[in-house]
Amino acid sequence: MAVEPLLATRAQRAFIATKAIVVLVMVGLTFHKVDDNVPLRLGRYKTVSCYLALFALAELFELFMAFDALRLRNIIQLFGILIFHGALIVFAALQIHQTKTALVTDAGCDSSTSYVTCGGTGTLWSQIKPFLIVAPSVIGASWFFMLFWIKQLYGEFGWAIFHVVGANPKMKTMYQWYQIMICLLKFDFFFFTGVTMQLLIIVLQRNSAEFGITVAAIPVVLILLIFCGIAVQREIKSIMTISLVMMLASLSYLYKLVRFYQPASRDQYLTTRATLTTFTIVAFILLLSTFAVGVRCFSDFDRGLQSSKTHSVPVRPSNSKVHSSGNMSQSQSNTSGIPLGPRISIE
Repeated sequence: MAVEPLLATRAQRAFIATKAIVVLVMVGLTFHKVDDNVPLRLGRYKTVSCYLALFALAELFELFMAFDALRLRNIIQLFGILIFHGALIVFAALQIHQTKTALVTDAGCDSSTSYVTCGGTGTLWSQIKPFLIVAPSVIGASWFFMLFWIKQLYGEFGWAIFHVVGANPKMKTMYQWYQIMICLLKFDFFFFTGVTMQLLIIVLQRNSAEFGITVAAIPVVLILLIFCGIAVQREIKSIMTISLVMMLASLSYLYKLVRFYQPASRDQYLTTRATLTTFTIVAFILLLSTFAVGVRCFSDFDRGLQSSKTHSVPVRPSNSKVHSSGNMSQSQSNTSGIPLGPRISIE
């Protein structure tokens, strides 16, 4: 039995099709409406710009992760996407409150008093509120479609680990931990980028030392994640050790959470505190989990798994290739009876 080629089955195509692209339209309409009426360069209104940027990043990241999971036949990454999609629902819901906080300073009046700052009928807030409500609703509905199609894909890809590592339960467990590690590294990148983007767009002043430090941290963290991924795949102990130590040191970034609520600095985080708090906590939990899983994967080095991490899985050849190959494909089949064909990595 061989895995179908990328996007060759209905389950794969439907999984990609359920991405909530309509959400970007809703966010774009919100941004356009606000941009026409308020100066987005002002601190309290920057949350709208950040909302659009984060959702665009999240949708593109999720789309990339979906294609990547299907290409690599990684069922663990598909479940990670499902959890990530659920987190987007929470983020979209938080934006309703944060956008209202940024725009509405007097909820008890209507457009006859102020179109921008009031929260009653005919105001800017009353016009963009439906767009903000549609976003989490659409994402929530698409989550159930994704749940159905992931169940279908589980049956399609579930045998892949067995093909790579065989029937040995210990090897299967080690390989699953390796897949979890690679998946966590990818999500670490998104949430770190999300926190950094919010700080750079909304909070930090360009002439401040903290702004420079935050910008400098971007390539450092990116290199850390890339080298950690290479180290765990190639089982390079020295690089893996350095990566784990730096990862542990990065956990001190949680101190930012204190600044969000300190009396001296809490006002500058007013319109984005809920999202920043959520992103920071999730990023911390992910990084801590990545460290723990990394230690687990490190303990599996030199135990015969390295070749399996770069092993390939045969893709079922198309009908034309089957007919043209004729008896040649039969004579070239291996001892397990799996036909040889174009090969893909499932790491």
